[in-house]
Amino acid sequence: MQRYFIDPGQFGDETVSISGEDARHISKVMRSKPKDKLIVSDGASREALVEIVEILPQQVSARIVEQLEGSGEPRVHVTIAQSLPKGDKMEIIIQKCTEIGAASFLPFLSERTVVQYDQKKEEKRTARWRKIAKEAAEQAHRSKIPAVVPPVSWKSLLAELPEHDLVCVCYEKEHGLQLRDVLKPFAEKMQSQNHGGAPRVLIAIGPEGGFTEHEIGQLEAAGAVSVGLGRRILRTETAGMAALTCIMYESGEMGER
Repeated sequence: MQRYFIDPGQFGDETVSISGEDARHISKVMRSKPKDKLIVSDGASREALVEIVEILPQQVSARIVEQLEGSGEPRVHVTIAQSLPKGDKMEIIIQKCTEIGAASFLPFLSERTVVQYDQKKEEKRTARWRKIAKEAAEQAHRSKIPAVVPPVSWKSLLAELPEHDLVCVCYEKEHGLQLRDVLKPFAEKMQSQNHGGAPRVLIAIGPEGGFTEHEIGQLEAAGAVSVGLGRRILRTETAGMAALTCIMYESGEMGER
């Protein structure tokens, strides 16, 4: 069943109003008709099964059939901190990691970042990233849209690390400690401490050329743990997806335990 995110103000007591691109998608792409059913969410606290009442060119009105309890969010809050990659790789990372279960994205600049940072273009690019996250969240039946912020500096990334319960840096030269070695004891620790709220994990991924040894040292000094992802070298756009999948599996998100 098709799912759409709407602003909280579009929710009424008994009806909802869907406008803009979503209304056009319902009428022109899906060719929906009155009495067809949809799922709508405000991305926070309300989610409902609704039945279309009226379809206009710029607005769709529907009545609430049933209030739903959102169940599409993981039990662990994972932030993908990604050094800006070349081309459209960031779009792929956001799309696929949203489907897998990432809660937020933190693009950043590092020593080997190749992309030329243009602040004038950032607003437009960030808006596109957020649109991709929204569409991927709808497709994956998420209850919330992952947060996507504009690229931050290296200094800002380091300042963000203490806000998380676990920070892992995926480093291709790490041949000792592996991600699995860190995730199992972390999951056990969170369970034994009866952690209030979703545990917060940050996964840091370097650019195409990887992190420098100096950067790894700074990350570890700020509380991060350097981990490997096995014996194979992964591309920058693959590493985050692989690490996130491991976290989802280890936390029970790939099937109830």
